[in-house]
Amino acid sequence: MAKIDGYTREEWVKKTFPEWGSWLNEEIDAEEVKPGTVAMWWMGCVGLWVKTEGNTNISIDMWCGNGKQTHGDGKMKPGHQMANMCGGRKMQPNLRNVPFVIDPFAVKHLDAVLATHYHHDHMSEELAAHVVNDHLMTKDENGKEIPVPFIGPKKSVELWESWGVPADRCITVKPGDVVKVGDIEIVALDSFDRTCLVTTDSTGEDREELTGKLPDDMDEKAVNYLIKTSGGNIYHSGDSHYSIYYAKHGKDYDIDVAFGSYGENPVGIQDKMTSIDILRMAEALKCKVVIPLHYDVWTNFAADPNEIRFLYEYRKDRLEYKFHPFIWEVGGKYVYPTDKDKMAYHHPRGFEDCFEHPQNIPFRSLL
Repeated sequence: MAKIDGYTREEWVKKTFPEWGSWLNEEIDAEEVKPGTVAMWWMGCVGLWVKTEGNTNISIDMWCGNGKQTHGDGKMKPGHQMANMCGGRKMQPNLRNVPFVIDPFAVKHLDAVLATHYHHDHMSEELAAHVVNDHLMTKDENGKEIPVPFIGPKKSVELWESWGVPADRCITVKPGDVVKVGDIEIVALDSFDRTCLVTTDSTGEDREELTGKLPDDMDEKAVNYLIKTSGGNIYHSGDSHYSIYYAKHGKDYDIDVAFGSYGENPVGIQDKMTSIDILRMAEALKCKVVIPLHYDVWTNFAADPNEIRFLYEYRKDRLEYKFHPFIWEVGGKYVYPTDKDKMAYHHPRGFEDCFEHPQNIPFRSLL
């Protein structure tokens, strides 16, 4: 039988998806985090995996979904947060722009699932299904084995529960709350995700009328996180916009690495921080390294992070910046403080063992 006989679409999908297979899962499992350091991997969008020297693993805003896959009727849902924001009705062309770098069903060791808020590109049904249905376990502070917890604001918890995550596995947090997971201390902080404030429960014509009403309580919809580890403190801002209150967080906490959602906002939309916002956030937080995220994933919000680098070089001496930006790649690893002086990431290039074994060539002058 010829190889192409009976070859189906389903067979193609199984062979090619997820694009990275279990490569990154295996890398994370094999990583031995050295004392005094913390390892991080970018999952795409603002998804972050954190692993400590105590072998504590947490995911933050891990998402395994898609954007648009069909033109459909060409219309956006009338109650979508972007429609609420700008009154637009034409379908948003937000196609997923990066590969899936991790297999949620191949996750073996996870101690907590965190979400900053309940927008669909920050929570994963796939990961939740695997964690719950395959009975992933961790240990509490007394060493007792317990089911892996789900941690997030009220709206995120409600969404998890609607998917079937048991209520007793969910921990609802608001700014000021502290949760211990292994050798990690998680501090919930104020979010500045104003898009959440124009998000209604319904996206249909029956959406809530927001005109003239006081905004919902942000603390129930979104939080930022400070992740305290023996290798450094990590600030995850979710989808927060710029706020002058970052300066309060910078005064209250020692922050080593800060992550901010960066993107090129379409005309009529304000949903991501701009390059100048990322620098202002870093300055206010008094962090040592700032890393932009989110610009990678949506075709209609795609942005060049080198713009941040250019502005940084233009301003750093005059404003005496005490931090610097780091430009990452999806699926890449960043270890703090080992990599603290790096400005940009490149995936491993390989071939370190070149010329360590006999070559198979006619003669060396070919080289």
